[in-house]
Amino acid sequence: MVTDVAEPTDVRIALSTASVYPESTATAFEIAARLGYDGVEVMVWTDPVSQDIEALRRLSDYHGIPILAVHAPCLLITQRVWSTDPWTKLRRARAAAEKLGASTVVVHPPFRWQRQYARDFVDGIWRMADETDVRFAVENMYPWRYRDREMLAYAPDWDVTNDDYRHFTIDLSHTATARTDALGMVDRMADRLGHVHLADGRGSAKDEHLVPGRGTQPCAELLERLARTGFDGHVVIEVNTRRAMSGAEREADLAEALAFTREHLAAAVRVPRR
Repeated sequence: MVTDVAEPTDVRIALSTASVYPESTATAFEIAARLGYDGVEVMVWTDPVSQDIEALRRLSDYHGIPILAVHAPCLLITQRVWSTDPWTKLRRARAAAEKLGASTVVVHPPFRWQRQYARDFVDGIWRMADETDVRFAVENMYPWRYRDREMLAYAPDWDVTNDDYRHFTIDLSHTATARTDALGMVDRMADRLGHVHLADGRGSAKDEHLVPGRGTQPCAELLERLARTGFDGHVVIEVNTRRAMSGAEREADLAEALAFTREHLAAAVRVPRR
């Protein structure tokens, strides 16, 4: 009788520290270690620990959890984190990644009102990428919507495949919000896809970041494609657990997300056992 067994995949699965919000960065390391994640992605935001390289190193060492990526402070609520100058933020994110052994800096395209930054962004990202082995992986975003109105909040474009970057991050919650074809975007990214934010969505105007499998996005199909094509980046669970009624419920969601990801990465690399 022939059964299937799963070959191991080299893709590592990380927990975004944003996935435990409103809990702390330190809590994310604890949960990642307890649930068996391969590492963390640090979202740099208003939590002072997320901004402190030595504090992050101590957490990584204590829990035995490597920091695989650093998410630069690109959100509205982080406009004053690590300076008000966006290029300073990116230089500090790169320095943090280099010192912490992270392979990737995740960066959003500029807001449209950051006019000078937006004009220089594509060339500037190439210059910064040429100065380091760390990947600057630019993340797809989405139009902002209110009722029947749409505002293009990002420049040069929320669809980052319309511009020339060395590496991309695909975020499946963002493709849901943009109501765009996620696998089509992955096709356009091709071998420049360097990083994945795995979450789900149902096409709401709000960026939902659901646990994978709870929305309409092709989370399983993407994971299986990554495993088949020799993807050499990381898959990061970036989900919203703010509505969890307890720590146990939050951990259950994050355990479910991890199990889903492992299952579908393994599904594409099953081989017959003789």
